[in-house]
Amino acid sequence: MAENKDYSLKLAKEFTIRADHSANIISLIDEGNTIPFIARYRKEMTGSCDDQVLREFFDRLKYLRNLDQRKDEIANSITEQGKMTDEIAIALASCETLTEAEDVYRPFKQKRKTRASVAAEKGLTPLAEAILEQDANLDVNLKAQEFIDAEKGVETVEQAIAGASDIIAERVSDDANLRKTLRKKLFDTGAITTKLLENENAKTYDMYAEYNEKVSTMPSHRILAINRGEKEECLKVNVTIDEETFIEEIKREYVKNSSKSGEIVALACQDAFTRLIFPSIEREIRSELFDTASEQAIKMFEVNLRPLLLQPPLKGKVILGLDPAYRTGCKIAVIDAEGNVLDTAVVYPTPPQNKTEEAKAVLTKLILKHGVTVIAIGNGTASKESEIFVADLIKGIDKPLSYAVVNEAGASVYSASKLGAEEFPDFDVTQRSAVSIARRLLDPLAELIKIDVKSIGVGQYQHDMPEKRLEEVLGGVVEDCVNSVGVDLNTASASLLSYVAGLNSGVAKNIVEYRKTKPFSKREELLKVKKLGEKAFLQCAGFLRITGGDVLDNTGVHPESYPAVEKLLKQVDYTLQDVADGKISDLKARVDQKGIDNVAKECGIGVPTLNDIIAELLKPGRDIRDSLPKPVLRSDLLDMSNLKEGMELNGTVRNVIDFGVFVDIGVHQDGLVHISQISDNYIKHPSDVLKVGDLVKVKVLGVDLVKKKISLTMKTTELPHGINVGNQKTDRERKQGRENAQKQRDKKPAPKQSNEDVLSMLYKKFGR
Repeated sequence: MAENKDYSLKLAKEFTIRADHSANIISLIDEGNTIPFIARYRKEMTGSCDDQVLREFFDRLKYLRNLDQRKDEIANSITEQGKMTDEIAIALASCETLTEAEDVYRPFKQKRKTRASVAAEKGLTPLAEAILEQDANLDVNLKAQEFIDAEKGVETVEQAIAGASDIIAERVSDDANLRKTLRKKLFDTGAITTKLLENENAKTYDMYAEYNEKVSTMPSHRILAINRGEKEECLKVNVTIDEETFIEEIKREYVKNSSKSGEIVALACQDAFTRLIFPSIEREIRSELFDTASEQAIKMFEVNLRPLLLQPPLKGKVILGLDPAYRTGCKIAVIDAEGNVLDTAVVYPTPPQNKTEEAKAVLTKLILKHGVTVIAIGNGTASKESEIFVADLIKGIDKPLSYAVVNEAGASVYSASKLGAEEFPDFDVTQRSAVSIARRLLDPLAELIKIDVKSIGVGQYQHDMPEKRLEEVLGGVVEDCVNSVGVDLNTASASLLSYVAGLNSGVAKNIVEYRKTKPFSKREELLKVKKLGEKAFLQCAGFLRITGGDVLDNTGVHPESYPAVEKLLKQVDYTLQDVADGKISDLKARVDQKGIDNVAKECGIGVPTLNDIIAELLKPGRDIRDSLPKPVLRSDLLDMSNLKEGMELNGTVRNVIDFGVFVDIGVHQDGLVHISQISDNYIKHPSDVLKVGDLVKVKVLGVDLVKKKISLTMKTTELPHGINVGNQKTDRERKQGRENAQKQRDKKPAPKQSNEDVLSMLYKKFGR
């Protein structure tokens, strides 16, 4: 059975790791250990594989097990039908994908009523087999007369031959090896073509009005755009091929001669392809393209989400959150350095009320009363007017004060959620949004984990993705981020605690209830929490921090390694009090002097674990986010009308997509750096060099005030005058264009995309 098979050698080869490490990872997973725990505390067993590699390993292991389970089911089904042969068993065993396994099963699968099954019921299978033999001496008409049976609905020779041809066509269609060959041929030589349909939303897809591109080279973002256009009934999408070459491929396999039987088989081959094979493999190819594109989009979301969650917190600040609006007014919430709400208000500085002076008076009072040092402004409706108002407000306050525009994507989702209502039962949804906006600046990770990750606003086409897969991957990202940072056991919300390895929402709530009686003073007290047993403690303990207690409990050192720490400190003449007092600055030097391998052996641990322990002892309570660039705070506003071509600005990457990045340059309108403008050198993907939150220097290429579009470049070389970003092509793109033109020279070529076309499409799809 599938579950008893050894996958370690195969996965070791695929992931380029040692076979024993591969076997260990499988064992650790099967024992119920979490990915964060394995990555952090079982490095010797895994060869120090990080959490991302481990998740990919786990996904692949799950696929292989599902594949083998399906192969077992297919084998059992064929055996029960009494049709299993050594040849079929070998073919099934060699299948590397689910598609290949289904191809083997196709002839034996219970089918709906088909033309071939109807013909078989009429007793025409022997005639089909006789024709397939293609005996040059066979008189087909004479043979067909033997099968005329009016009661079965076969009244003429022509009807008998037609029925036999249907049986032959289905047999050809069910040929697993042939389908594999044709599927690859379609992928290598086929093209996706699109036409614009009459639809009020069709203009969004103008660039695909007459579009043609090879299946094998179509990038993921175009596949998803075309699929969405088709779903919205704006595009008609087809896979086009040189049909004759496919039919000839089948004939070479099945037609033996030019006899009468051979002619019938040749026609059946043509029918098999046009009626059965092509529609089927076209669906399979398009499904495969979508699956691949979805994985790429989900990967892009993952790449963007990780740095977004790991943005540095703005520690020790009193923050005023401002949720902008027009008619209903701007909702205000002031929070302290721990995220507790100190005050709320509603002001109306924006149209149609325009009560600017009154709003200034209210905010000034709140700022002075609570010692606000930073204002967080949501980037939604009325954000620009609110930003102008705040920038003007700051000029009139004689104390250090700055502001930041915060991505409020998903704030309304949180505000209307059950969790939002539980946290602030007396607030309306807009007040909760203001709190969320302020807290996103205070501690992005703690706040963003409360929101459905699909609503956070990074990535592309997330609403088109397979929901289960998207949630699985993104949930893993959140889990890895939370555990890499660590969680304060006495202050963390139940939402945050639920992402700690080994815990779930129920146990997280039990932890919160337990600490209401008294704060945790030691990690081992977790074992007193309801439904938190030894296994869960093993998984979670190292990721939970307790400040003000034993120094080791405020580090990432796992309790299982506390004895090793004592041995380590004894070897180098230090004590735990020295660690607490920060008097071990030369710890690493002392270990190196004794020899790290010798010290690790004496401590009974591996070198990777020893290195981790040393790093934690040197900086108890450290937050890995503190070393990252801090949020950009402003005190004045740059307007889009101030931008000039050639102007150099600093900005923050807000979103990374397949063909560029959006950069916040402080004008309320994110600018686009097309992939061709990111680097002087060729890059395969924007994520190769940039991630969300990166601080970058950009130069303005162009500004369209009417359409509110900003084109930027990060290239250091000077651009020739008049070049526009949309017509920049990489060498690979130019080469691909020539290949497409050669392959499809009898087709109308796709129109070139102007800078305006590209920007219009991007802004419509991914926001500003």
